Amino acid sequence: MKKFFILPAVAISLLAISGCTNKSVVRYGDAAAVETTDINFGSTDLQKVAAEMTDSLLISPVVGTLTVNTRPVIFVESIKNKTSEHIDTESITDSISTKLLRSGKFRFVDMGRVASVREQLQYQQSGGMVDTSKAKQFGQQIGAQYMLYGNLASIVKSNQDQSDVYYKFTLRLMDLESGLVEWADETEIRKTKGKEYISW
Repeated sequence: MKKFFILPAVAISLLAISGCTNKSVVRYGDAAAVETTDINFGSTDLQKVAAEMTDSLLISPVVGTLTVNTRPVIFVESIKNKTSEHIDTESITDSISTKLLRSGKFRFVDMGRVASVREQLQYQQSGGMVDTSKAKQFGQQIGAQYMLYGNLASIVKSNQDQSDVYYKFTLRLMDLESGLVEWADETEIRKTKGKEYISW
């Protein structure tokens, strides 16, 4: 009789143990919260760089003389990644462009979509497929007055106890006609990771 009582007890124990296993849980977090997962370039760094560069440009003398009716046209060149990390620098320029566009001070041309625009214009001008009175014409686009460009560089040092990374982000605004750099600024980030020794 004892054997019959032991088997159900074992089965119940196994079920209880399997019910206590760890499960992956996904939660929404605050996108603006400080990220400290590691010392690599992360979301907090991207937000800091975009906010500081945008604020600096918007209070610069070159922008102070602009009005809504004279919003200059800018194109953004890809940020050069001079770090040892794989960093999506397009996300940085996207954030900066979006903030500047929302300010109402600038307009942008998207040089990354030139090939797609050319293909669409050729399609509209090919004849037969699009009403010629509604087809968009070549030679009507507005050229950019300024180019926004920059670099992201880093210096990384480490030893047995500590790792240190220093980032420097530089951004410049060039007048395409004169070749003059009308505005430039940079922001710096330093992050460290070390061992904490706990005394007992």
